[in-house]
Amino acid sequence: MTPSTLKIGLFYGSTTCYTEMAAEKIQTKLNELVEYECVELFNIREVPLAECQDFDILIFGISTWDFGELQEDWESKWIDIANLNLTNKTVAIFGLGDQLGYADWFQDAVGMLHDELIILDCNIIGYWPNSGYDFAESKALTEDREFFVGLSLDDENQYEQTDERINLWCEQVLSEITTQ
Repeated sequence: MTPSTLKIGLFYGSTTCYTEMAAEKIQTKLNELVEYECVELFNIREVPLAECQDFDILIFGISTWDFGELQEDWESKWIDIANLNLTNKTVAIFGLGDQLGYADWFQDAVGMLHDELIILDCNIIGYWPNSGYDFAESKALTEDREFFVGLSLDDENQYEQTDERINLWCEQVLSEITTQ
């Protein structure tokens, strides 16, 4: 797939607007990298999750709440995930969490979403190194514990790193998409 033919659906849930702001930054960066508007945003509170099936490339944004809980919009649509047809689709995940306040549950929702998606025969890309974070446990770690299964942001404790992480991740995701 070439950058000139990309059509990406970015679906997110956001209670406090931080995930929405990250989604908008990802949209802006990817559009800038390919030099046209390739990313369409969807707040899952306002659209059925099934609309993601209209895209071959998807990005899902989710935040972890309290003690490893799902964001409320995702929680209300969680059972819909199993009914999605994502066979052969390319999927990337990003999430927000608080690594210091909830160190034992950092990015758990990202890991839970990953586990639901991986069984749908999609190709998950965008794994992100876990270096530079300070947490105890996470359901979002790969088996070797060296990567998160998606971009991990912590606007509560590392806001100053968010833009750089988004920029690097968008470059990585675009590279992974175009080399498939």
